[in-house]
Amino acid sequence: MISSVQPAAGRILISEPFMLDPNFKRSVIFLTQYDELGATGFVLNQRSDAVFGDVIDDVPYAEIPVFTGGPVGTDTLHFLHTCPEKISAGMEIQPGLYWGGDFEQIKELAKTGQLDPSEIKFFVGYSGWSAGQLDAELNENVWIVSETVTASLIFNQTEAELWKTAVRGLGNRYAHIANFPEDPALN
Repeated sequence: MISSVQPAAGRILISEPFMLDPNFKRSVIFLTQYDELGATGFVLNQRSDAVFGDVIDDVPYAEIPVFTGGPVGTDTLHFLHTCPEKISAGMEIQPGLYWGGDFEQIKELAKTGQLDPSEIKFFVGYSGWSAGQLDAELNENVWIVSETVTASLIFNQTEAELWKTAVRGLGNRYAHIANFPEDPALN
């Protein structure tokens, strides 16, 4: 299952269906950076037990979910959003989709109930690869790269369905993979 699409910021990585690593099992990762130094991204479909109000002390009632972005820097908080008119200073990764921004603005928006989970997604930690590491994993068929990324895929899919939706988005050649059982021994 070699991916014909090359990795780049704004694309997603879809894990192969039988990946055993619990950090990335049936995961979809949005890449925010890919260059000669390595790659950075966020697992889109691993919701943590926390909500935004749990991880930020002075915003106690914000019920927006927080996701586990990956096993690196688990003491850091990151976010993707589609609302540059509310949150300035974000880096546009693809048209209309931003990484980061003014965190003080986010806290004020959360306190006043002006943040909507359909326009922002928070992550504790991130997924990171050193120079050449992701390329080696791609050569081992650990990931499929897709350029079919929409705000709906990132913000509006349930965690359980996101991987299947991303696989189906690869086209008919891959659609059957979405129905593979998680544990083939139980089939």
